[in-house]
Amino acid sequence: MGHREDLLEGAKRCLLEKGFARTTARDIVKESGTNLASIGYHYGSKDALLAQAYLALVEEMSFEGDGDAGISAPPGSLERFREVWSNIAESMRQPGSMWRLGMEVITIDLPEVRDHLARAQREGGRGLVSLLMGVPEEEVSDETADTLGCFYMTLMSGLIAQWTFDPKTAPDGDVLTEGLRQIIEAANRT
Repeated sequence: MGHREDLLEGAKRCLLEKGFARTTARDIVKESGTNLASIGYHYGSKDALLAQAYLALVEEMSFEGDGDAGISAPPGSLERFREVWSNIAESMRQPGSMWRLGMEVITIDLPEVRDHLARAQREGGRGLVSLLMGVPEEEVSDETADTLGCFYMTLMSGLIAQWTFDPKTAPDGDVLTEGLRQIIEAANRT
C-alpha cells in the first residue's frame, strides 16, 4: 500500500478506537506509519481524511447477514425489511461497532466533515434501496434515492440514535417491521 491507503487504514483504526473528536493527526500518523505532511498532500486535512475513513467504514458494513442469517425473503417484502433491519440492529450490538461514531457524526461541528458526509447521503440511501428492493445500485434512480433512500437513511439515523442512548430498549427488525405493518394497515383503511 502507498501512503494514501496507509493513512486511510490508520484513520479507520483511530476512529474506531477514539472517535472523531479525540483523534489527532499524530495519532493517524503513528497508526499508519506515515508522516504529517502526507495527510495534507493526500487528503487536504485531517478532517477530510477522517470523513473519508468514516465513509469507508460504512461502505465496508454488510447488512446481508451470514449463512442462515442472510437475506432470503423476496425483494420489497415486509419479511425482507425485517431481515435487513434485524441485521443492521445486530451490527449495532457488536463490540467495537462503528455505529457509536454515528451520533458523533450527527453532532460534529466541522463543516468540512459535515459537507463531505452530506454528499454521501444519497449514495447511502441508494445502497439501502438496492438491498431492500433487490435491485442493483446502478439501477436505483436519483429520484428513488432521494425519496425512498432518504426515508431509509432517516430510519437509520433514528436507529443509531436509539441504540446510542439506550441499547436495552432500542428497536430491532421485528419492532420496526411491526411499526411499518401498522402504517401500511392504517393507510389501506383510508
